[in-house]
Amino acid sequence: MAAPYSLDLRERVVAAVAAGVSRKRAAAHYQVSHSSVIRWTRRLAETGSPAALPMGGKKPFTLADQEAWIRSRVDEKPDITGRELLAELTQRGIEVSCYGVWHFLDHVGLSFKKRARVAGPPVALETGRAILRARGAAEKFLVDLTP
Repeated sequence: MAAPYSLDLRERVVAAVAAGVSRKRAAAHYQVSHSSVIRWTRRLAETGSPAALPMGGKKPFTLADQEAWIRSRVDEKPDITGRELLAELTQRGIEVSCYGVWHFLDHVGLSFKKRARVAGPPVALETGRAILRARGAAEKFLVDLTP
C-alpha cells in the first residue's frame, strides 16, 4: 500500500487554496489529484489539520462484547459448529460473517478439530498399525459396496 503524502505538501496545498487558488489549479501545480485537494481542505475545516489519518492497526473483534455468551454457549454444547453459532448470533441480532465467528473462536482459544478429539488417546506403534490395517480393510469393503 502506498504511503500518505507528506504533511508539508498537504499544508502547502491547503495554504494555496486558502490564499485563493482554485482547488483544481492547486492540484495541477503540486501534481496531486483534485480529489486529494478536496479531501485535505475538508479535513482542515473539520479537524484543524490536513494530516493523514492513521494507517493500519487492528480493529477490535465484532464479537468481543459477546465473549461471555459465546463461552457459555460452547460450554453448554461443546460440539456446536461455527455455522450453528452464526445462526444463533444472527437470531440475537448480531451481524457477523462465518469467517468472523471462526476467527473470534480461534482468537479466544475455543477452536478445535473434531477429528482430533474423536481419535482418542495415543496408542502403541504396533497397535496403531493394526488399527490402520483394519481401517483400510473397512474402506475397501465400503468401496466394494458402492454401486
